Amino acid sequence: MKLTNYTDYSLRVLMYLAMKNEEELCTIQEIAEAYNISKNHLMKIIHHLGKLGYIKTIRGRNGGFRLAKHPKDINIGEVVSNTEDDFNIVDCFKEGGGYCSISPSCKLKHALNEALQAFINVLNGYTLEDLVTNKSDLLSLFHIQDQK
Repeated sequence: MKLTNYTDYSLRVLMYLAMKNEEELCTIQEIAEAYNISKNHLMKIIHHLGKLGYIKTIRGRNGGFRLAKHPKDINIGEVVSNTEDDFNIVDCFKEGGGYCSISPSCKLKHALNEALQAFINVLNGYTLEDLVTNKSDLLSLFHIQDQK
């Protein structure tokens, strides 16, 4: 199982925001520099995370964005499910399925589906808060002072 960069960056954005004070606004530039990733790619992600209700965006001269929910209320499995295009780890998972000569008797599809469900179930057991329990260590990696 491999997550897309889109989902990876979405999780990183949420983690970064979870490390900041609740009311503190962040900018795309700030996060792009922190992770050394494209601002253009981040714009799409920020917009999507806003539509999903994970972040709140404030427009204008002093605008930016911050978490719309407390980190304990953001489930990682849900974020991954909402940001991944699909979980078609093999062709036969796709709607209409790809051609495979052993499809009628294949047990691999069942095993892979079970593994995929286990993957999602593990992620469902974590919240954003769980991912930033080492907030001080993470902030120091970004050279940001912990404002507690």
